[in-house]
Amino acid sequence: MKSKVVLFAFCLALLSSCGNKSKDAGKVPEYAVEELHPITANLTTTYPATIRGKQDVEIRPQVSGFITKLCVDEGATVRKGQTLFIIDPTQYQSAANTARAAIATAKAAVSTQQMTFDNKKELNKKQIISDYDLSMAENALLQAKAQLAQAQAQLTAAEQNLSFTQVKSPSDGVINNIPYRLGALVSPSIQTPMTTVSEIDEVYVYFSMTEKELLAMTKSSGSLKEEISKMPAIKLQLIDGTEYELEGKVDAVTGVIDQTTGSVSMRAIFSNKKHILRSGGTANILIPYHLENVISIPQSATVEIQDKKFVYILQPDNTLKYTEISIFNLDNGKDYLVTSGLSAGDKIVIEGVQNLKNGMKITPITPAQKEANYQQALKDQKEGNLATAFN
Repeated sequence: MKSKVVLFAFCLALLSSCGNKSKDAGKVPEYAVEELHPITANLTTTYPATIRGKQDVEIRPQVSGFITKLCVDEGATVRKGQTLFIIDPTQYQSAANTARAAIATAKAAVSTQQMTFDNKKELNKKQIISDYDLSMAENALLQAKAQLAQAQAQLTAAEQNLSFTQVKSPSDGVINNIPYRLGALVSPSIQTPMTTVSEIDEVYVYFSMTEKELLAMTKSSGSLKEEISKMPAIKLQLIDGTEYELEGKVDAVTGVIDQTTGSVSMRAIFSNKKHILRSGGTANILIPYHLENVISIPQSATVEIQDKKFVYILQPDNTLKYTEISIFNLDNGKDYLVTSGLSAGDKIVIEGVQNLKNGMKITPITPAQKEANYQQALKDQKEGNLATAFN
């Protein structure tokens, strides 16, 4: 008798279960829907960057010799024309002295040939010597003058080489690493420069933007130059996480896209009178954007197919319309700012979109209702009400 009661109870439970399944099969699924409203958005995009002096000049010797004096130290601030190194001038001083002596000899030769020419000119007038002899004297004078000019040119070159033994800074700036020390042999052919002078009263900060971002900028303004002119002042985040005290401005974009990285190099300029920023340093460029009357949607509300984004818009009859949208080129990893495809007042499904189809009918609920249903299901599960939990 007991077994018959158990069997009867089991049959009732089975019939009840089948009834619930039939009931659920006809139920229109619920999905959280959100009505869209325009907002004001303040966003910041971050790009890794490299700092370079406005002018980084490699210092290389123009003559060969041993370094006899280091006039500056690494990190020193120097002025244009300031002596940085002295190369042994002995051989170049000797060459200059030899050139001066050659000039004196050449001047004496010119003087002698001038007197000879003047004398033969008078004799030719008296027809004592022929025109040929006079021409020979004139040619000798011209040759002596040419030798004098050559000697003067050699002196100029010798004095220039002598001046090159004092290696001077071509601009104001800061001295970087000095790989050569006292007594080192240097020459114009050395591979590593003697040092680099970085002009850092203003610095260039280089960063890269993707081809897609660049294209979006160009499309929105019609030209890249116009977009750059409208870009807001940018900030610089230093390696320690702090922000540099002064703002900068993007002033140049390279015209070629790097085929390896698919990006384009951009350059910003920052004032650096305190020399806080150093050439070769790294930082992050921060570009702020202020946008008004834009539509923001959660990224979970979108479906991406072949780099295109779609959403499901709720229609008045509670069916869904599969719609393509365009978004602003900024991505904070959470939301998208929509540039086309949606309007204020539209209602979209904000979750579970992978399970939806165009024309599908749903029961729209608010995100708050969705959360309340979820919490109730958790409660039912905890209390053992499995018939209602997550139904």
